[in-house]
Amino acid sequence: MGVVVEKIAGAKASVPAQFGFINLLKVIAAQLIVLHHLAFYGPMADYARPLMPDVIDWLGSFARIAVQVFLVIGGFLVAKSLFPKGQPGLINPLGTVWRRYAKLVPPFMVAMLCAVAASALANRWMTHNSISPPPDFLQLAAHALLLQGVLGYDSLSAGAWYVAIDFQLYAVVAVLVWLCGRFSGGGLRPWLMPAVIVIGISMSLLYFNRDPNWDDWAPYFFGSYGLGIMAWLASDPTRRPQVVALLVAMIVLPTLIALALDFRLRIAVALAVACVLFLFGRARTGSYSHWGMAAINRLAQISYSVFLIHFPVCLVMNAAFAHFVPPEPHYQALGMLAAWAASLMAGAVFYRCVELPLGRVLQSVTEAPATRTAFM
Repeated sequence: MGVVVEKIAGAKASVPAQFGFINLLKVIAAQLIVLHHLAFYGPMADYARPLMPDVIDWLGSFARIAVQVFLVIGGFLVAKSLFPKGQPGLINPLGTVWRRYAKLVPPFMVAMLCAVAASALANRWMTHNSISPPPDFLQLAAHALLLQGVLGYDSLSAGAWYVAIDFQLYAVVAVLVWLCGRFSGGGLRPWLMPAVIVIGISMSLLYFNRDPNWDDWAPYFFGSYGLGIMAWLASDPTRRPQVVALLVAMIVLPTLIALALDFRLRIAVALAVACVLFLFGRARTGSYSHWGMAAINRLAQISYSVFLIHFPVCLVMNAAFAHFVPPEPHYQALGMLAAWAASLMAGAVFYRCVELPLGRVLQSVTEAPATRTAFM
């Protein structure tokens, strides 16, 4: 679900330029994830299916692949943050990983508590397998440590797995940057980090990503994440054309070989997104240069909050329409649209009232002025 926390301060003219194309991709992917969960969980989609069976089936089966967009963008932005020129640095891995954890987990746990409350309310109005039973302390603790999947606990909310995987991937890259910095003489070997990333991509795509038993661990997803990292490195406008061509080959060839051996649509989508980011990922736009771009940037800004809070909202809306509204397709289809709109509004409120205040407090406590980290 990759998301960048942007500061909004001062007059409109003072807002810095943003990665407009990345914001557009994030907005599209976030909406597809919300719609996927609406189509996949809850009775509204079942009742509304006669009106649009192909649309609901596609959303339920294929829209989830939009998570590959977040994975590739996450890799693109982690490279921008931790080694923008492609050379490893002597970072403090523990401090870097801790700052990431401090950014991710507090709003995540607030959303998990909202999911617990939503399940309790929804259970009063309907019986459905999307409702989670009340958690015990160990289940909550596993979520707080982002280890719920690893330890075998059921997730309290759809999408909770992604937050855990994003943290694992970020931690892996931070450690790799530190290790390569230690062994490269302070970053004097510019090809060490790209080579390590490509080795990680190849191992992921050729082995780990082909075994679903690894899907609670970072190596399963590192192929897509690494493609985003390589897209950042290859799109550096200061590189010579020959270097760019070699970096692009390092993106494309291992992925094509992996797809030839075992075609996976999710990996093909990740490769396509990486290629698009190579071409357009560094394009910047002003936040308020056009009303359409302003809306896209605002929606991108709240996309992590939407990702966190949309499932509790959709769960309550499903329960309310199941209990109070006739099971007529048109009414239930309107309920799906209402749940989608409510998810966006709840995301905006969650961002302003939870994510942004917590981010400011934690930044002042944990973030050194000279070190900035990207956020998904």
